[in-house]
Amino acid sequence: MTIEARQLLNTYVPIAKTIAKMFGSQCEVVIHDLTQPQSSVIFTINNHVTGREIGQSFDHLVKQVLLTEDFKEDHLAGYEIETSDHRTIKSSTALIRDQHQQVVGALCINYDINLVVQMKEMLETLIPGDTIQKVNSSEAQEPDDSIQNVEEIADQLIQKIIGNSRHPLMKRHEKIELIRFMDKKGIFLMKGSVEKVAEQLGISKVTVYSYLDEIKKKQEIKA
Repeated sequence: MTIEARQLLNTYVPIAKTIAKMFGSQCEVVIHDLTQPQSSVIFTINNHVTGREIGQSFDHLVKQVLLTEDFKEDHLAGYEIETSDHRTIKSSTALIRDQHQQVVGALCINYDINLVVQMKEMLETLIPGDTIQKVNSSEAQEPDDSIQNVEEIADQLIQKIIGNSRHPLMKRHEKIELIRFMDKKGIFLMKGSVEKVAEQLGISKVTVYSYLDEIKKKQEIKA
């Protein structure tokens, strides 16, 4: 991480603390440094909510944020994830850009809504009929004139993931490990990602696909 990126991301720590204190112990806030994708978590508060630890990588950024239709203007609010112990978490993610408009980080809010859900279910059993009206949370979709930079963000992630590990004598198993990491994080769900990874690693698209096939077969054997 550059000094400038560190200084920028550190300015979000008081914001993260404020959000967590405002909404209580069930609200976790995480700051990611996306210039270091393999160990992106640099700050977390109330991390008992999802178990996020400093030094871990991002989990949902690609699959549940960047690839959704509702991701606009560098943020997505109110999507749901499930923890390993099957608790429902309501999450929001906002990207952080530097002065050059490069994505360098992300601020993520994770709220454990299980207590709220239990209270709602209790009220529904106590109040008969349709007294509790369901609120329609969907808002009228306004035309989005902003240009979405999802492919640009994916390019930056690929460059950082590979650039942080690439060296002239890079061995086959090292390339496979990088591809395994990117596959796990959903990078290859992005349009044109195979070509970009191949170019960055100095290998052919066919080789990337063969590595992915090898990774898949090993996972099937373990399963």
